[in-house]
Amino acid sequence: MTPAILLLNQHGITYVLHEYEHQASTKDYGLEAVAALNLNPNQVFKTLVCELTPIELAVAVVPVSSQLNLKAFAQAAGGKKARLADPKQVEAATGYVLGGISPLAQKKPLRTFIDRASDDHSTIYVSAGRRGLEIEIAPKDLLALTRGQFAPIKSARSD
Repeated sequence: MTPAILLLNQHGITYVLHEYEHQASTKDYGLEAVAALNLNPNQVFKTLVCELTPIELAVAVVPVSSQLNLKAFAQAAGGKKARLADPKQVEAATGYVLGGISPLAQKKPLRTFIDRASDDHSTIYVSAGRRGLEIEIAPKDLLALTRGQFAPIKSARSD
């Protein structure tokens, strides 16, 4: 039971847990979930932790079919610039390992911005707090639990 699942249970939020076998050789955790669970890549969201200038960590939740637009993210968060945070800093702040970072129940509460594309779906998938475990949840419930806000922060994937 991860902190994210405990939080959902404490608040009585409706969700579905999806588990799959994580492959250690995987580099793109979000696309691994898409393939393993046979999901729409526009409906599976990755959790990215960024460092904003002035210095602050904040969370971006964007579809795995897209990339985070750092300029749009900085603007939404009221920062001058944004860049992906150092992995060790991310793990220390969230309490989760890379590839299993959930936007829910992080060790240190961080401001969270969820891409508006989430509103296109009745449910979206986010990490449940460990590799190989996804939570299917209504975007409005994710927004409420993270005390986040919707923002247009994605751009097309370039790879």
